[in-house]
Amino acid sequence: MIPELLADAATTLTAVVGLFVTVLAVQGYRRQDSPVMAGLAVGIFAIAVVPFLVTELAGRLVAPTDAQALIAILLAHTVGLLAIYRTFRT
Repeated sequence: MIPELLADAATTLTAVVGLFVTVLAVQGYRRQDSPVMAGLAVGIFAIAVVPFLVTELAGRLVAPTDAQALIAILLAHTVGLLAIYRTFRT
């Protein structure tokens, strides 16, 4: 009971902080018209928020298998890392 509660709390906190950082990056993009900040926003969102959405929302709406959820999360992490990597190339 307690470990599951702690895991849910940590996952939720990660998503909330990730969303906050994403909003800050989007504001920076709008203020400076910086593609680097846009890439950072996409990367942070994909790494921190999408896994939460996959496990919590998609898990309740379409009930993916563990393998499908894991693949979706790994794909989100890969997209996020590629978006952040792209910011280093500009």
